[in-house]
Amino acid sequence: MTRVVLVAGTTETATIEGISAAGANPDAMVHTPSADAEIVEYGTPVRSPVVPVSPSGCPTPAVMTRAVREELGFDLTVVDGGLAEPSGAPTVTVGARPGGDIRDEDPVPTAPGAYEAARQFGRAIPDDELFLAETVPGGTTTALGVLRALGERASVSSSLPENPLEQKEAVVSEGLAASSLDDGGAAGEPKRAVRRMGDPVLAVAAGLARGATETDTAVTFAGGTQMLAVIALVRHAGLERELSLATTSFVADDASAGVDELAADLNVDVTATDPGFDGTDHPAMAAYEAGEAKEGVGMGGALAMASRAGVPMDRIRERIVDVYDRVTESDEKPER
Repeated sequence: MTRVVLVAGTTETATIEGISAAGANPDAMVHTPSADAEIVEYGTPVRSPVVPVSPSGCPTPAVMTRAVREELGFDLTVVDGGLAEPSGAPTVTVGARPGGDIRDEDPVPTAPGAYEAARQFGRAIPDDELFLAETVPGGTTTALGVLRALGERASVSSSLPENPLEQKEAVVSEGLAASSLDDGGAAGEPKRAVRRMGDPVLAVAAGLARGATETDTAVTFAGGTQMLAVIALVRHAGLERELSLATTSFVADDASAGVDELAADLNVDVTATDPGFDGTDHPAMAAYEAGEAKEGVGMGGALAMASRAGVPMDRIRERIVDVYDRVTESDEKPER
């Protein structure tokens, strides 16, 4: 059996202006991971008061992942990786709490305990194959922080069309100083790296991956540079086996992200799936072609699963329109 495990959480790093497009505004952004989990689970938000869209109206990648789920029917487990707002989706709790701003000295104090609890949960999952995914606004900045703390290549993507790398680097440099860390100062110490410079989702995802691989479960990291940061954490925890990343063509083609180079450093096999959004003016897809969102909520992994199953991408695009219409209709319903 194949299962998608979605780790959903928050970090106050996302509230830094200009860092993330994972929400229409900062007030809405805090609900994004909770709503993403609901969309993948139910096909529409059921408890969250918002539908996750960027300031320009680009829909969450959860729409794409849900579309594939409706076609393939894969199993889903949502793990609470530090949610600031409750989700209507069933969740597994591993003790993670919302993350603080990485410019603080100790932004993720629950990281070591959550990592170990997630590791035990990962060991207990009975499925043959896991696709491990994340949703956390601001996560590419915290991923950059972890990569620099570990001494790995500092390259990440962005949910924005223009990757604000200079701003991210400035934020991370301030965080390293607050934590009294140099580049590579936490090499070989993944729990310290994610506690001081990461977010709770990275800690939980790394623990899950480490535990699942200990029982020979096949793990595919479903995402972009954030999941490469998770891979860096498990590499620094001593995992040497061959690992795979399933991402989107939008991330793979983003020259500012440097996915191929970082993947090569970490000995990771990359699969990039193109959903064929070019030539469409549908709002669910056109914004991705313009460089927004790119990846998240397991989108790349879901597309890879569809491709592996032989499902034509035109069928997936039809499903995406159906899910998008349903999600946006739920947002327009009057309050009762």
